[in-house]
Amino acid sequence: MTEYVTRFTLRQRLEHICVMSLFLTLSLTGLPQKFYQSGWAETMILWMGGIDRVRWLHRAAGILFTLVTFTHLTTAIGLVMTGRSNLSLVPTRQDFTDAIVTLKYYLGTSDLKAKFGRFDYRQKFEYWGLVLGAVIVIATGMVLLFPLLVARFLPGALIPAAKLAHGNEALMAFLVVILWHIYNAHLSPDVFPFDTSIFTGKVSRERMEHEHPLEWAEIEERRRRRSRSVWVK
Repeated sequence: MTEYVTRFTLRQRLEHICVMSLFLTLSLTGLPQKFYQSGWAETMILWMGGIDRVRWLHRAAGILFTLVTFTHLTTAIGLVMTGRSNLSLVPTRQDFTDAIVTLKYYLGTSDLKAKFGRFDYRQKFEYWGLVLGAVIVIATGMVLLFPLLVARFLPGALIPAAKLAHGNEALMAFLVVILWHIYNAHLSPDVFPFDTSIFTGKVSRERMEHEHPLEWAEIEERRRRRSRSVWVK
């Protein structure tokens, strides 16, 4: 019988569903506005009910995305400050070493495979790319949402600059998700055709031993300690 380990909490799973849904909505309503001169963009805008509705949906999704991002960051900071979470997502020097080891392994110049803990360097790259990207699109989005208010206190040139940065960052985020995240989460040979862990919260023991051996070793050690504690009592 396959043994499963709980890897993601209910809060984390709900956060992922919210971010996934809002990101999809923002992409579907934002990219046609960026490329409005293209035929496919005009077709999509008409299909969604016209430019006014598209703008309304985009702004509503943007505000919700801002709230989700703020909630996530404040919760994460609070958990770390109270000692209920560690800094496992913060990049370290070991991540750079692991990246080089993995590259050599894929190129066939070494048989050594990097061993990862709870998060590997690719997952950390994705996470911080999302966080920093979210900060940029939220900040520039607020400038575009309240241009007259911004122009009262800051140079007016900031508004077209924000428009350029907002669209380009959104496009880059879309491409990263399509080309990087979708492959790692669903098309990679290790998880093909679909990785259900972020929805179920559970990962099999075999996969943990293969993808996150250092974390699995920590789980086994905690189990042994609990077992010894029960016997002592």
